[in-house]
Amino acid sequence: MRKALDVNNINPFLQSTISIFESVTQMKLTVGKPSFADFSFHKPTYTITVGVVGQMKGQAVLTMELDHAKDIASKMMFGMPIAELDEMACSALNELSNMIMGNTATIFSTQGKIIDITPPISMVGTDLQIKSDIDPIRVPLLLDGAEYINLYICVYEE
Repeated sequence: MRKALDVNNINPFLQSTISIFESVTQMKLTVGKPSFADFSFHKPTYTITVGVVGQMKGQAVLTMELDHAKDIASKMMFGMPIAELDEMACSALNELSNMIMGNTATIFSTQGKIIDITPPISMVGTDLQIKSDIDPIRVPLLLDGAEYINLYICVYEE
């Protein structure tokens, strides 16, 4: 198993996630306590994985309960009610991850670290287990003090 990313390199991921999420959804998230975690999801969960290549390699994974995913997609589509995660709702959520990770890449480039991102892959399910060769750092993002989204950073620096 590879060692996780240096703590100093986590801030661009968090900064991008918080700022893009707020500008797109008008919802203000706060950062919970980061920890090392496994990728086990027992509740119905929506996950979005974006690969990172270049001077850093790995994946960033956003996870959320299905109801939260529907709520976020609804806000991204100007309040349109979302009863199920259809193709349009999933496309909106994947685009959110593209915007977050694109902004992350831009922040790293201002620090002289060049990375690129892959297209997002999303999964929906219950009792999901994801495996990674890189220790995942889990950062809970809170809405009104309650866990709303989790950001898993599974990236190492070359």
